[in-house]
Amino acid sequence: MKSTGMVRKIDELGRIVMPAEIRQTLGLQVRDAMEIFIDGERIVLQKYQPSCIFCANADHLVYFNDKRICPECLAKLKELH
Repeated sequence: MKSTGMVRKIDELGRIVMPAEIRQTLGLQVRDAMEIFIDGERIVLQKYQPSCIFCANADHLVYFNDKRICPECLAKLKELH
């Protein structure tokens, strides 16, 4: 993991401002959704990318009952009938 040397404090509402340099480097835009993970004692932020609920593929997703499914998993589901 690479240290940036940047430190930010949490405000009264629990928010942290991500420095512009980091946003620019990662291509993050205003209103981009971020996913939050916990890895032991670390908090990991990652740009949210919708993916298939079964295999995590993010290509050519379709919606089925308000869930994202890739064509391959949808085909497998159809085979079950």
